[in-house]
Amino acid sequence: MARRSRRCLLLLLRCLVVALGCPKTFGLSDPKDHQVITAIEYQEVILTCKFPRKTPASRLEWKKLGPSVSFVYYGQDLRGDFKDRAQMMDFSIRIKNVTRNDAGKYRCEVSTPTNEGQRLEENTVTLEVLVAPGVPTCNIPSSVLSGTVVELRCQDKEGNPAPMYTWFKDGTRLLGNPRLDAHVTNSSYTMNTKSGTLQFNTVSKLDSGEYYCEARNSVGSRRCRGKKMQVDDLNVSGIIAAVVVVALVISICGLGVCYAQRKGYFSKETFQKSNSASKATPVGQNDFKHSKSFII
Repeated sequence: MARRSRRCLLLLLRCLVVALGCPKTFGLSDPKDHQVITAIEYQEVILTCKFPRKTPASRLEWKKLGPSVSFVYYGQDLRGDFKDRAQMMDFSIRIKNVTRNDAGKYRCEVSTPTNEGQRLEENTVTLEVLVAPGVPTCNIPSSVLSGTVVELRCQDKEGNPAPMYTWFKDGTRLLGNPRLDAHVTNSSYTMNTKSGTLQFNTVSKLDSGEYYCEARNSVGSRRCRGKKMQVDDLNVSGIIAAVVVVALVISICGLGVCYAQRKGYFSKETFQKSNSASKATPVGQNDFKHSKSFII
């Protein structure tokens, strides 16, 4: 009991020392001041902290929020990779070469001593980085059969915001509505500009040509390399000839089996005669004939 009471007294003394030695702190945070700043990748952006000009007595900290909070500016010095490509402008940060990895939520915290104690102010900034599309991945078959369903696919994983897709045939842009496209004779295709698919419900020989896809957003556009798609007619005569040959082979085999059955090659009597003949001939008799011929 005496030890527990001593520990309690020590804890109370420590709390009193901290309370008397540290200035009083009060904070101010206005959620309406939340900013959303948009920047284009590899260009310049300024993360603004909405407070008065920095004073020698002010203490400033910038943090990047997320699953784990990391310091961007601390101890009057920029941290991490911001140290080489950013600079301070009073309370704000000027990033000279913003990248997609910089996107996220940031918070600036300013602590200023006053007569009432330490005044803590903070506001949050969300940085959105726009990224141009990369070269899209295009899936274009080289050879298809006429009358079948064919789908061409195009996809980009880099663009932000998500790009819209457009397909081209022989250098001519395909419209979203094929009925309005005077350059296209086959109006059976459907194009999804969001998913990047171009589907022919009934492909024809007129759809043969070189196809490529373009991915575009508000930042820029890229296209994949063109690829030739050849539409071939179904070889009906070849299929009929193959069917006839197979039918003839099956017919010949069937006639052979019927002929053998008529001659009695597959009857029970034939099998019994062959078995009895083999049993009637003694094994030693053949050996005797061979030995006799050898003696002569």
